[in-house]
Formats: sequence, C-alpha cells, structure tokens
Amino acid sequence: MHDSNAPSRRILIIDDNAAIHHDFRKVLGVQADHSSQAILDLLEADLFGTSVTAAVRPNFEIDSAHQGQQGVKMAGQAVAEGRPYTMAFVDMRMPPGWDGLETIEHLWRTDPDVQVVICSAHTDYDWTEVVARLGHSDKLLVLRKPAEPIEVLQCATALSRKWENERLVKDHVGRLEEVITVRTHGLEAANRQLRHLATHDALTGLPNRVLLDDRLAQAMALADRDKRSFALMVCDLDRFKLINDSLGHRAGDELLQEVARRLNAVARTADTVARFGGDEFVLVGSSLVDTDDAMQLAARAIEALRAPMRIAGIEVHTSPSIGIALYPEDGASIEALLAHADAAMYAAKHQGRGNIQRYVPGMHAGTEDRVQMESELHHAIELKQFELHYQPKVDTRTGVVRSAEALIRWMHPSRGLVSPAEFIPLAEECGLIAPIGEWVIREACRQARAWQDEGVPSLRISVNLSASQFREAGLVDTIRRALDDVGLPARYLEVELTESAVMSDPEQSVAILEQLSAMEVLVSVDDFGTGYSSMSYLRRFPIDKLKIDRVFINEIASRPEDASIVRAIVSLAHSLNLKVVAEGVETLAQLDFLKTAGCDEYQGYHYSRPLPADQFQRLIRNARPHDVLTEEDAIRTHSKLSAYRRK
Repeated sequence: MHDSNAPSRRILIIDDNAAIHHDFRKVLGVQADHSSQAILDLLEADLFGTSVTAAVRPNFEIDSAHQGQQGVKMAGQAVAEGRPYTMAFVDMRMPPGWDGLETIEHLWRTDPDVQVVICSAHTDYDWTEVVARLGHSDKLLVLRKPAEPIEVLQCATALSRKWENERLVKDHVGRLEEVITVRTHGLEAANRQLRHLATHDALTGLPNRVLLDDRLAQAMALADRDKRSFALMVCDLDRFKLINDSLGHRAGDELLQEVARRLNAVARTADTVARFGGDEFVLVGSSLVDTDDAMQLAARAIEALRAPMRIAGIEVHTSPSIGIALYPEDGASIEALLAHADAAMYAAKHQGRGNIQRYVPGMHAGTEDRVQMESELHHAIELKQFELHYQPKVDTRTGVVRSAEALIRWMHPSRGLVSPAEFIPLAEECGLIAPIGEWVIREACRQARAWQDEGVPSLRISVNLSASQFREAGLVDTIRRALDDVGLPARYLEVELTESAVMSDPEQSVAILEQLSAMEVLVSVDDFGTGYSSMSYLRRFPIDKLKIDRVFINEIASRPEDASIVRAIVSLAHSLNLKVVAEGVETLAQLDFLKTAGCDEYQGYHYSRPLPADQFQRLIRNARPHDVLTEEDAIRTHSKLSAYRRK
C-alpha cells in the first residue's frame, strides 16, 4: 500500500536510452503496480525468515540524465540544495560521453554517499576490475540488462534504506562530535561546578555537610591555637512540614531559600551557615567570648526569621528552634558537638516555638528516646497497638447524638497511652502518616458497620485527614475500598480537613472534594477561623460543615470579640447551607451561647470526653435507644444538591 506521508527518496537514472528511463519510471513511480511490492515483501520474508505484514510502499522521486556529465552535474546541484540523491542507476555504455565507470568516479567525487547500481548488458569489466577501479564495493550493485521489474524495485528499496540508515548514523556521530567539542571546551567550568556541588547544597547554595565538617575542623584548630571557644548551633524550622504539605514542595523550597538568605545576613564574616538537611541549618559562630555571645547570635537569627515571608502568594510565619553546643566544653569532636547541639535543639522544640537551649548533660537522652519511639512507631500498626476513641457530636437543639469523631490513640505496651500530640508530628516527619491515616479510615468504617450490625442506632463517623494525606493521589480509592470492604454506605462517613489543607491548592481541592461528594461522603472544614479561607473558594467547595476552632469557644462567654466571631461564622455557614459544629465545649454557659447563636452541633467534655468503642457504644445505647440517622440528617450542601442529587 502506498503511503503519501512517507519520506520521498530521490533516484537518478543515467542512461542514454530514453526507453530505459520510461521502464524505470513505470517500475518505481507512484503509479507502479502494487503487486511488485507484494512480490518484494515475499522475497524479503523468505530471505530473513520473517512473516509478511502489510508493507508501506516507499515514494521514489525519479530524475533522468542521458549522459554521465549531465548526471554528475545534477547530483552536484542536488547536494547544494540539501536534497541529495539516495542512489543512481548508471548505464555502463553511454556513447559518445563518459562510460559508466568514469561517470561513477565523478559521481562519487561529487557525492560520496550516493548508492550506485551498474546497469550492463555486456561484460566489458569483471567485478574484480570494477572494485579495483572504483572501490566502495559496499555502495555498489550490478544489475544485468534486461532486468526484471522486481529486481529493479528490490535494488531501489534496499539501497535507499541503506542510504538512509548510513545518513542517520552519520548525523548521530556528528551530533556526538559536537557534544564532545562543547563539553571539552567547557570541561574546566564543569569541574568547577562539580567541585561546588560536592561541597554546597544545591537548593540554597549554602555549604553542605562535607564543607561543614571541613569548616568545623578549621574552627577547632583555630580555637585550640588561640585558646578561644566557638559555638555550634543547630536550627530547625518549626511547623515546616505543615507548610510544605499544605502549600507544596515548591513553596517549601522557596521558604528554605529565604531562610538561608536571612541566616546569611545574620552571620558575621568569619561565621559559617550550612544546610544540614531537610529544614535543619547549622550556624558556626567563631571566636565567641562566652555563652552570652552565643545566645545573642542565636537571638539575632530568631529575630531575622520573625518577619513573615511571602510564599506562593501567602504570608507565611515561621520560627526556628535553636540548640547550642560550645567547643570544647560541650564536645571535643565534630560528632559530639553535632549530637549535643541536636539534642539541645529538640529540647528547645519541647519548650515551644522560637526557643533557644544551650546543651546540658542528659539532653541527648531525649533524642535517643525520640529515635526509639520512631522505631516503635514503624511496628505499631502490625502489632495492633493503635485504637480509636470516639467523641460524640451532639445536636445543640435536641441533645441527640447523631455522629462522632474518631480520634486515634497509641496504646504502647510500656509507655502506656501515648498522646497524638506526641506521635502524629513524628509520624509526619518519618513518612508514616499515610499508612496510619489509611488504618484510621478503615477502622472507623469497620466499627461503624459493626455497630449497625449489632443494632446500635446508626451513626456517622468522622475521621481527620492530614494535609499530606489529602494530597495523596489514591485518597479517593482508599476511602472507596474501605467503605466497600465492610459494606458501609458512604453517607455514614465524614472526613475533616483543616483550612490550610483545603486552601493550599484550591483548584485541586475542589476536584478531590467533588469526587468525595459524588460518593456521598460528607466533608467538614476543621479549625475554621484560624486559617486563610477565601470566601469565593469557600462558596465553590462541596463541603457540608464548618467546625469552629476551640480557641473561639474557650472564652466565648466572657470575650465579646470571640462571641462576635462565632456569630459571624454561624451566619456565614447558614447562608451557604452549611452546618456548624463547635468543638471544645466544656461549660453550660458556652453551650447556652451556642444554642442562642444557632450553632447546629457541638462536641467537648461538657457532654463526653473521647471514649473507647465499647464505652461509646454503651453511651449511645443509653442516650438514644430508638433514634436513627435519617436522610434528613444527612442533608447535602447547596453545591452537592445541585451537582449530585439523584433524579
């Protein structure tokens, strides 16, 4: 079958007989009988042992020359135009001009790459003489006249393909030579760059661990010589993982680059600022008189990072926790100094954000404990050490419990009950939050279904999704499998997301939430009022509830400002057909205010603390023996109604 899109192959016919040109065009032209191609395909299949497939007939562009001189001139013009001939059929006898061999000699001087077929009806030269005179036997074939059409077509096809393959190889070699030339000329610059990359952090341009070790060795030698001290400070950014997960890795990289610039501005000429890895930086303060000098330098670093940074169009606030170790008092080796400064940094983190701690003996025990806890956390799921506690969500108007929030607890065999505040940040740092989060979803669905099977009034269970878990590509599939595996209708599951997680990438969030909404999974925005919600996006999000953060509930009865904020959130939510849940309700006065403000649901110690599954089950059986969750209780939001209501 002829393919009009295939590249055209130029063929030059050099023969003094006009009838020969007509025969060649008849065989090689576009209008040639396609059966010739089929015959050629069969021959090739038989030769190479392959099966016959539908072949694509090549295009041949035929040019004619009736004398050798004319043909060579045409070949030279084709080369000059950048459209050389792939091959030439050359007659051996073309009186009165050059014969075939002389023509080929001139032809190859003009275009050394052209493939040649000698057409001869006589034996003027034997093959040995031809090769001895012309050379290039790999570019030469002999075709005896009169030739069969299939022989002509086979020669044209084979030599054209050979020409094209050689041209591809030649072009590739040429490109490789160009690359080698460029790389050779730039070798010294590349070596300089490689040396820099070997000793500097690629993201921030700061010295890396290799160069830091060298600088520390120099600082120790100078301190020993001058009988002076120097400080090693380990600086770790507070809440960096939250920012990185919420706003994305590109925003995280921008934040690290800005931190590096600010720390460099604080450092003195003789000081060194290095990136130790992740969000950890090291500051080597040289020639310090005493501990106060080190504390003042650390304080300047904290002050430099206090001002907000504009990242991804948002003002981000961050602060460092800094641990200090002095040489030689706190360590006489690089390893000891780094370990003790790191232990002091973790002690600073436990004191709160933006804290500085000088190393004191015994601090490293806390670091070792943290490493041990991380190791134990890796095995907590398979050892079935996690369990869920459930805190009721209560209808503010009627006092009926219609749903509950599932809260994870770690029942450690030796540590006892480990608070989520201790192990969740650690799980996020060491990459375990995804499997732990998936376990929470599956266990919550299993328990909800088990309660239904046991005759407990139907309840909706809500689970918390971390920012990184919300961005996982397989989140929707994970939730769908968890529901399907236990046969739990999706309307009995609710997911809770923080404002920062939802607003970090609003367009992507809308897409994910719409998929959850299509499944009939309910969505709540947790800690509402503490983030940076855009009203225009909030209106677009297919969500069901807003949860008012406990910071606004704590003093709601005594602070008019908090009371006004709560009323505004309730009014906003109801205007968007959303329900409102208040968390952290601990007093009757707070509950009375929420009733007056029109808040739909509340949760908190005023009604019940989070309870293990068996205790929660007894609470529900006693509180609502005949109550069930109705379709009205699961009413969808305005956006879900318009997009997903069943016809």
